[in-house]
Amino acid sequence: MANGNQVDVVTIGESMVLFQPMPEGTITYAPLYAKSVGGAESNVALALSRLGKRTRWISRLGNDPFADIILSTLAGEGVDISQVIKDPENQTAVFFKESKGYGDPNVYYYRKNSAASMLSKQDIAETWFEGAKHLHVTGITPALGEYTTEMIKESMKQAKASGLTVSFDPNLRKKLWSEEKAKETLLSLIPLCDIFMPGLDEAEFLLGEKQEADYLHLFQQMGPKVVVLKLGTRGSLIQYGQEQKKEEVYKIDHIVDTVGAGDAFAAGLLSVILDSETPLADESLNKSVPKAIKRANLMGALATQFKGDWEGSPTLAEVESLAEGKQHTTR
Repeated sequence: MANGNQVDVVTIGESMVLFQPMPEGTITYAPLYAKSVGGAESNVALALSRLGKRTRWISRLGNDPFADIILSTLAGEGVDISQVIKDPENQTAVFFKESKGYGDPNVYYYRKNSAASMLSKQDIAETWFEGAKHLHVTGITPALGEYTTEMIKESMKQAKASGLTVSFDPNLRKKLWSEEKAKETLLSLIPLCDIFMPGLDEAEFLLGEKQEADYLHLFQQMGPKVVVLKLGTRGSLIQYGQEQKKEEVYKIDHIVDTVGAGDAFAAGLLSVILDSETPLADESLNKSVPKAIKRANLMGALATQFKGDWEGSPTLAEVESLAEGKQHTTR
């Protein structure tokens, strides 16, 4: 839980209220829906909070009951929501998710002209980064509105100027913008971050088809000191300084829902790297990266074991027990 103004990680982005049919099935014939909260940046904040990190989530929300659901959920998990802007003119977004029992679930967003899509660099305040160590952003927020790209760019610049380290997950959402605009914008954000964490498909989208190791080198040349390439069922690759490491996937028997796995991966990685007072120093990375990438793979795998974006996120004690191969005591 955030202590005063001191936080480890700040995230900026849109969260929405998620509705899912219950019992599980298609939207068309569902008589009832379960509600929860979803959003890439808040997923990371929530997962990090459960891992013992102090987090702050920043956004714009409407003056409506959906905003109240989001705020009470995040506050209840210890996330600092003091910098959230209430927008009296625009509404909080919602989305629906349905599973048909095969493949990834279908997701339907209702976020056009939402309060979060109205975020602009004029909203940025010094208090956003007050007492913080790190900023985490994704490629979703720049796609939301007319001014959100400039807001994210300026936030990354101001965070760095204030001494924060910055991580960036491209989190490509082709439904939100044209591929040309997405590629141009995402590439422009890479030089502004210290830790870049694309998936293999996103790397190919940005740079074309190349060898996996080449992606790491090419992205690193753009500015980030640490580049992580998520390989799905084949684990992940990480490049830090001149060092490169491959980490095998954490094996699971059955996938329930893949949504939120990338956010859990990011939380796992950052939760270890940010334990150091100088997280990007070579000596610090040499110590933290082996544990960080292992935890990231573990967190990503665990996220596929439950419905919902973050609800099943483990505590630090649970993660450490699993990492050590121990059985968590439940009774």
